[in-house]
Amino acid sequence: MIGHDDQVEAFKAAFVGQRPHHAWLLTGLQGLGKALFAETAAIWLLAGRPDGAGFEAAADSSAAHLIAAGSHPDFRRLVRTEDPAGKLRSVIRVDEVRALQPLFRQTPSIADWRIVIVDSADEMNTQSANALLKNLEEPPQQTLFFLISHTPGRLLPTIRSRCRTLRFGRLTDAEVDAVLGAAPGLDDDDRAVLVRIAEGAPGRALRFAESGIAALEEQLAELAVTPPAAAPGRAMALARGLAGKANTPRYEAFLELAPAMIARAARDRQGAALARAISDWEAASKLAASAIALSLDPQSVAFDIAGKVAALADAH
Repeated sequence: MIGHDDQVEAFKAAFVGQRPHHAWLLTGLQGLGKALFAETAAIWLLAGRPDGAGFEAAADSSAAHLIAAGSHPDFRRLVRTEDPAGKLRSVIRVDEVRALQPLFRQTPSIADWRIVIVDSADEMNTQSANALLKNLEEPPQQTLFFLISHTPGRLLPTIRSRCRTLRFGRLTDAEVDAVLGAAPGLDDDDRAVLVRIAEGAPGRALRFAESGIAALEEQLAELAVTPPAAAPGRAMALARGLAGKANTPRYEAFLELAPAMIARAARDRQGAALARAISDWEAASKLAASAIALSLDPQSVAFDIAGKVAALADAH
């Protein structure tokens, strides 16, 4: 666990000399490490709260190994499941919440606690949220809930009121770089680009750790200064290189990098050139945000956005 020292200490302090809250709402931007915090805190509890800094003393415990293997009898993770066709469902269903009930009807098997992580609580529908609320209102003894939320305003007010909130902030660039240091095969150029696009949320950067992101940024930089006559050909070559399932990581990285590059360029422009850059940034951002969710054709999307990057070569 890198960063979030205040949250770690606040959680540990709740178990010293007082009765800890039974439900914890972990809030903040996606990619900050909230799920990692919940898991490492769960391991620390299930390992018997060993002494030491942070949660590190429990890292090599039997609880850690059982959770990693998915076989700890006192630990559950509530997530979206796959449908019969193998596609991930859009919500956490009430059936998943009901499946927890046998756990609550028995005492902890090998630990002092039973722990449930909801990742993420934002993905519950009304039925599943109300089913979980019943457990939060009448919590089973020695049971602790971690609810991970990127947009807590979407949760039922009654759920929020039953939880103690821990808010997570952005990490520093140095902390993000330290997180990336654990990712294999990253060179200095890739790490520098990833730290920048992370914007304090290392999970954003780790999504693109294997995408060769520095080389992709260089391609975009070259496209941004390509003469208009050659721009369509280069944009199409880039788009073709991002199509296909094997190129999905690079394509997703492109959807992050390209609008950000247009935004940076807009800061140095004035008048009509500024208005054009802002318009292109808005269009590129909107298309990038919907491309994955709407299953749009990657080559077409990439060509359209690449064309807006190429437009930066026009006179300021």
